[in-house]
Amino acid sequence: MAARPYDCVILGAGAAGLMCAIHAGATGKRVLVLDHARAAGEKIRISGGGRCNFTNLDVTAANFISQNPHFAKSALARYTQWDFIDLLAQHNVTWHEKTLGQLFCDTSAKDIVRVLLDEVAHAGGEIRVKTGVAGVTKADSGFIVTLEDGRAIPATQLVIATGGKSIPKMGATGFGYQIAEQFGHGIVDPRPALVPLTFGDTFAPLAGTALPARVTCNGTTFDESILFTHRGLSGPAILQISSYWREGDAISVNLIPDGTGYDTLRTRRASDGRKAIGTVLGDLLPGRLAAYWTEQNGLSGNLADWSDKRLTELTDQIAAWSLTPSGSEGYRTAEVTLGGVDTATLSSKDMSSTLIPNLYFIGEVVDVTGWLGGYNFQWAWSSGAAAGRAIAAA
Repeated sequence: MAARPYDCVILGAGAAGLMCAIHAGATGKRVLVLDHARAAGEKIRISGGGRCNFTNLDVTAANFISQNPHFAKSALARYTQWDFIDLLAQHNVTWHEKTLGQLFCDTSAKDIVRVLLDEVAHAGGEIRVKTGVAGVTKADSGFIVTLEDGRAIPATQLVIATGGKSIPKMGATGFGYQIAEQFGHGIVDPRPALVPLTFGDTFAPLAGTALPARVTCNGTTFDESILFTHRGLSGPAILQISSYWREGDAISVNLIPDGTGYDTLRTRRASDGRKAIGTVLGDLLPGRLAAYWTEQNGLSGNLADWSDKRLTELTDQIAAWSLTPSGSEGYRTAEVTLGGVDTATLSSKDMSSTLIPNLYFIGEVVDVTGWLGGYNFQWAWSSGAAAGRAIAAA
């Protein structure tokens, strides 16, 4: 006797998959979530230093990268950051705002996982972890999901919430892209995003040095901190700009983004003219960085020896330090994956395939990538809810 089909099988028990299960099961549909990981919500658990930056107070489609910049608008508008905040309030989960509207749990990211698992259970959903999927095939009644142990699970509707390639040590793969291509969907070339950039050992002497900066690449600019590492550059501004950087591109780093460099040096020239230019530069930049800049650019002489023109040239250089990364740290440390399933063959309203009935793609597997700061989790909540509601109403 053939197994009774589930109304919906969701591949991936991450943020998007769990949110989809919550909404898909709201009208009594039989929902099954499968994941090869040892527990559901593992990426949620480790995110934000264990506190989970679960959304942002200011979410718009402009905070996302996609070949179709309008695609995310519908889902984001129909399940907003306020909806998720309200869900946390129902479960007495408290949170706080850090910088730039970023919201974190007061206690632990495990609170978010607990909320989602409780909600899936309340909706009657079933979750199976440590369960590998070997493949998916189309059937008259919907789909057949074949597990690695050979069992076959029939499903009327199928949701791909397998994420991208980032953090492979947690088991991330390109399996979702394979399924998309199997059913005729195009893939926007995936690449690591929100990832440190590498420069060999160029900045090894500066490892651990951090400062506010303005970083620009390909017409996009971020004002946040940067961090020098043994391998190159990291920090929020670098992670942000990495999503816009491509191999061979230079990035421009403004080390004094408030624009006070020239005025400060000119004022100090009147009072501290006998001090070496490198010494005074150390009052504008962290000490090791000032010494590095002084050595690399051959700066010499006392401040009094520097004319207005030379000070202008120096501060202009500091405000537009052009650097060409040798690469990035790759998927190993990337927080998300840029690119994914082409939105040209997906419905922006409910994330369904326009090629194959009852097939959905949600979350990071889709060509929608958010900025650093809680945006990618909000996309998971919004896209998961969009698909889940459509399945519940079917």
